[in-house]
Amino acid sequence: MSSNSDSLIKLQAIFDTAIDGIIVINDRGIIEELNSATCYLFGYERSEMVGKNVSMLMPAEHSRHHDDYLERYKHTRMARIIGIGREVIGLRNGGMVFPFWLSVVEIPLDERTLYAGFIHDLSKLKEAERKLKVMNEILERKVMERTYELENAVNQLLALNRKLEVEIAQKITAQNELHEREIELEKSLAKERELGELKSRFVSMASHEFRTPLSTIQSSVSLIGRYQKSEEQPNREKHINKVRSSVTHLTGILNDFLSLNKLEEGKVVTNLEHIDILELANEITEEMKALLKTGQVLRTQFDIEAHQVYSDRKILKNILLNLISNAIKYSDENASIDFNLKTNSDLLEFSIRDYGIGIPEEEQKHLFDRFFRASNVINIEGTGLGLNIVKKYVEMLGGEIDFNSVLNEGTTFKVVLPEDPRRFEGDF
Repeated sequence: MSSNSDSLIKLQAIFDTAIDGIIVINDRGIIEELNSATCYLFGYERSEMVGKNVSMLMPAEHSRHHDDYLERYKHTRMARIIGIGREVIGLRNGGMVFPFWLSVVEIPLDERTLYAGFIHDLSKLKEAERKLKVMNEILERKVMERTYELENAVNQLLALNRKLEVEIAQKITAQNELHEREIELEKSLAKERELGELKSRFVSMASHEFRTPLSTIQSSVSLIGRYQKSEEQPNREKHINKVRSSVTHLTGILNDFLSLNKLEEGKVVTNLEHIDILELANEITEEMKALLKTGQVLRTQFDIEAHQVYSDRKILKNILLNLISNAIKYSDENASIDFNLKTNSDLLEFSIRDYGIGIPEEEQKHLFDRFFRASNVINIEGTGLGLNIVKKYVEMLGGEIDFNSVLNEGTTFKVVLPEDPRRFEGDF
């Protein structure tokens, strides 16, 4: 008897000290038991709630239907909350409402049935979501302001020197969606932390990548105005070239954002056609030679069994240009870059290998993430979007991309694509 009494005391203590609210009602909706947390959440004394219909804790538009719901459940066993759980609105003493997650379990007894509700206050989580939304809006406004300042600077430059005609199209969209919360609160908070980290990486990248070219444009525009004499034309040309280079860099960044935006919105579609892969490979090789650093060599090895492949020429070219330009960028002068390509009747395979700085092993799992940049490339220009876009392009063509990298020894990217994506639909 003493053991049973001790157990009851322990259960009562757990019930009363639980952080979340617990409320027990009968099959007529009358409150029979509740814990201290429930009293605190709704602002009532225990005596004010026990014996009352639980609808007193609901806004009018919900409370009028509660008893009907219980009756319908008893006859049909079709549950809306019981055994399922969902987000609902509660009514506090004094008329204020607040959101909470309600999980209800049915407790069948010998002669009657009770229902226990578990109440988790969502007020703080909702406030965090609101603040995050405000932060998103502030960030968007700041990006738009910086975009406007850049356009003005370029327009002033065009007015001073008609030889430079540049069109800057900027569209930077900061899209961060807070996924639908899962039943477990931990999953929701994990997604929120992930979104915060993504924001931090974006702000860090944008601050670094935009500050330098904007400063160059600003200082060059200021200096151009000082060179009024004809013999000072070489100085003017020097600063005009600096502005051109900075604008080209900014345009590349914006193009990455636009490409990512179009991919995520599903606006990029494949245009499949028959392509002479050898001709395309030679074309890309010639274009890339112009980007080589002093002493660098682009070595090629083409094992072409089938010249004609059926693919999207523009997307395929973008994949190769991105991977080869990365190999050049992250390799020193006098280094070699290997471009190997092989085809047969079914597959198109190519690999790009450099002998450059490599990727730290502990960071390799993030390589295809948006805005990710390895710790050893912070001082090298880049947005952290290129490989994310490449991976999406490869998947659009029904293929796979993989890599192998050793720090300070180099990196190899390997891409395998179907020679004709229609034959391999569903295999990749």
